[in-house]
Amino acid sequence: MDGGSALAEDLKAENVRLRSQLAYLIEQAEHNHEIMCRHQAFDLEIVGSSGFPELVSTIFRTLPVISELDAVTLSLIDVDADIHTVMNKLGVDFDAFPNLIFVDSEAALPFARAPGAVPKPMLGPYDSEAHADLFPNPPPGMESVALVPLLRNRRLIGSLNLGSVHLARFTEAMGTDFVEHMGSIIAICLENTISNEMLKYIGLTDSLTGVYNRRYIDRRLLEEIARARRQSYRMSCMYIDLDHFKHVNDSVGHQGGDEVLREVAGRIKDELRLSDALGRFGGEEFVVLLIDADLDSATHVGHRIRNSVASAPVTLANGYKVPVTVSIGVATLSDFDRESPIEAAAQQLLARADAALYRAKESGRNRVVSLD
Repeated sequence: MDGGSALAEDLKAENVRLRSQLAYLIEQAEHNHEIMCRHQAFDLEIVGSSGFPELVSTIFRTLPVISELDAVTLSLIDVDADIHTVMNKLGVDFDAFPNLIFVDSEAALPFARAPGAVPKPMLGPYDSEAHADLFPNPPPGMESVALVPLLRNRRLIGSLNLGSVHLARFTEAMGTDFVEHMGSIIAICLENTISNEMLKYIGLTDSLTGVYNRRYIDRRLLEEIARARRQSYRMSCMYIDLDHFKHVNDSVGHQGGDEVLREVAGRIKDELRLSDALGRFGGEEFVVLLIDADLDSATHVGHRIRNSVASAPVTLANGYKVPVTVSIGVATLSDFDRESPIEAAAQQLLARADAALYRAKESGRNRVVSLD
């Protein structure tokens, strides 16, 4: 082969190589564009989440798919367990989110930093011991992780934890702009959603006693009747009234009366399960919704509450002791007709519990009356 032919072959081979490289670059560009479009859709989806459960569910369901990840967990700083408590009271089922982790301090997360410095993402090999708290259910063969700080106004609120079975997926040499952007969007959505849920909770809570208010109980009652009809279980309602509360206010003043209300609310709550709901209906009246409880069970709880309140006087801040008793009316849901309006069934249940309470007061107070 002469020199000209050899040069032509070399040029041909170089042309083939360049075409192959160009095709690869185009393929990568199209792949990256597809990933970017998926993440833009993800951003819009989480921004539009209507509440905490939907937001967290979207993160755990969608992010592993669009980012081709093998593990995604979320750690949230919850110093006094306020977030967990409020979300639980608002009905969030944490069993549905095994990869949602609450930690009690910033120190529980791996982002060591100098005072005033902004924590940065940590990318590198997976260490089963060092990362055990961040990945409670790691997939077999996990090799690399990206730990992304969730920041709001330079304040660390949690960590987005990403895992892969590929060692080269996350390395210390990789740029972090993309995961930092993702972390910032998720942090904004989390803080806004949690703040909204907190405001919702405040709007459904009685400021004096800390139990639910009437608005919440009215809404919860409709939800529980619908659920009881679907699942065919019993539910009961309890109307509770402090006996002679006007006399309490007259003798110890309204501040002392407020202390009595708070203490009685606490004693009632101590006799209930987490699934039950206690609300103040105004003044000295409370309503309890007892889930999956027939009339006998609910009446038994009523007697426990009556005994708890009457067993010891309420000691006020000034040391004065106030004897307190309650009258209780109990009724059980009888309308399981799915065709009848739930609102009517709710009104009927409350009315029957109220009628039972009236009988308890008329027959001497400090007693429990139930209606079949």
